[in-house]
Amino acid sequence: MIGELFTKATQGRYRILHLTWFAFFLSFVVWFNFPPFATTIVQEFGLTPQQAGTIGLCNVALTVPARIIIGMLLDKYGPRVTYTCLLIYAAIPCLIFATATSFNQLVVGRLLMGIVGAGFVIGIRMTAEWFPPKEVGTAEGIYGGWGNFGSAFSAFTMVLFAMALSFLPGSFNFGEPQPFEVLGMSFSSEVLNWRAAIAGSGIVTALYGVFYYFNVTDTPPGKVYRRPASARGIEVTTVRDFWFLMAMNVPLTAILMVIAWRLQQVGFLSVPAMFITMLLLLGLYAFQAYNCWMVNKDLLAGRKRYPAEDRYRFKQVAILELTYVVNFGSELAVVSVLPAFFEGTFSLDKAAAGMIAASYAFMNLVSRPGGGIISDSVGSRKWTMTVLLGGMGIGYLLFSMVGSSWWLPGAVLLVMACSFFVQAAEGATFALVPLVKSRITGQVAGNVGAYGNVGAVAYLTILLLLQQALVPAGDGVDPAVIAAGTARANALFFQVLGVAGLIVAFLCAFFLDEPKNSFADAHEGEEVAIPVAPAAGNPSVMS
Repeated sequence: MIGELFTKATQGRYRILHLTWFAFFLSFVVWFNFPPFATTIVQEFGLTPQQAGTIGLCNVALTVPARIIIGMLLDKYGPRVTYTCLLIYAAIPCLIFATATSFNQLVVGRLLMGIVGAGFVIGIRMTAEWFPPKEVGTAEGIYGGWGNFGSAFSAFTMVLFAMALSFLPGSFNFGEPQPFEVLGMSFSSEVLNWRAAIAGSGIVTALYGVFYYFNVTDTPPGKVYRRPASARGIEVTTVRDFWFLMAMNVPLTAILMVIAWRLQQVGFLSVPAMFITMLLLLGLYAFQAYNCWMVNKDLLAGRKRYPAEDRYRFKQVAILELTYVVNFGSELAVVSVLPAFFEGTFSLDKAAAGMIAASYAFMNLVSRPGGGIISDSVGSRKWTMTVLLGGMGIGYLLFSMVGSSWWLPGAVLLVMACSFFVQAAEGATFALVPLVKSRITGQVAGNVGAYGNVGAVAYLTILLLLQQALVPAGDGVDPAVIAAGTARANALFFQVLGVAGLIVAFLCAFFLDEPKNSFADAHEGEEVAIPVAPAAGNPSVMS
């Protein structure tokens, strides 16, 4: 398949894959277009460190519910319409942020931008519709890995675009050359038009959304797009699974409460506003539970019973949600931590630390497709998932031992090896997602994707609490004591990541089922035409 990916790039399913991973790529470019300008925006608006952190937090706040909602819309309307609408919508928060004149407007722009981060879910079903089960791991890995590279591309290019657009009105003049670091490389400019760069990225994404609509279809010719009876909530096939679904929805609400608490900690929300927000989130959970009940009420009342061949086990979804917590959730957290970790541990300058941290994101180009390829090749998606998570857990535990006495190249190699297992496990996760139940693939992908953000917020909150407990604060504290406390907090943080990975690997080994027809040539309900030998005396007769 890898060879055909390039030789048949403009044909059939390979063309759809290229168009779709690029849509995901652009959604991540705009989702991550704030960090390259963080220093510039802080300086222009006079923001405090807490306010700057709040903007970054708002960037992911709505991604959790958005991935669930977009999963529902995806199953109902199809990936073509859903992706088109999301890409066009991306221009709105970009323009709001680019034209902001106050901190509150910046916050509104980034809150709305969090919805764009849910675009990943859409391409999961589009790719699954076009590729058969035996190749879906590789296809999903390429889609996820190459699209995910949009975050690194944004970090590398946005400042360059802003410098190139410095002739336009709205540029921020620093008065003297200012240094900028992009993936470890230093640049200097007197003028930086970050507003034009961010607005331009949104406009380009919206234009691509229109192009996407006119150049893709939801399914290959002759294949019917299968929709659930209702997209209001996930359809389950047993009463026990309904209550399992209710339990697995709790963390999605709980993590939003954690975000509300963190916004109160930085002063963005008052204490009464925080409690009001939490009450609203409880209402959101109740509304979600009601929708799930509406979808499954006939099953719960005993008026509906699914035949054995139409049932699936919700534990498959639950375990995949946990795998995405520990792999993608840890990746988002580690990417945020690595630059400061290497800078403090090995006394590196910011440029060198940034270059090492960037290598973690660059690994996505090969690691995530690699996980999908392995899942397609070894004959067992279950054991692929188990082994990759086990390797990830061991890698994090080893990394928790890294200290200033380590050989720096050895530490970098360990980061690279650990990132391979993390991102390959992500690819293996979404090699399994489309095989759970085809007609609800969008909702399954939405929930699994949302759990990745749950993991990121949970891990970063754990790190914050560890730092508050172990790192002394205040004036006059011995720097050596601060360094020792920081090192201890980092070690415990990586140990948490490692232990969590090993626990989920254990769950996969004992509770994850190998999907039915995991390596079939056709999707569920489809038949593959088998060529028939020419009839005697009539070589033109073929099936």
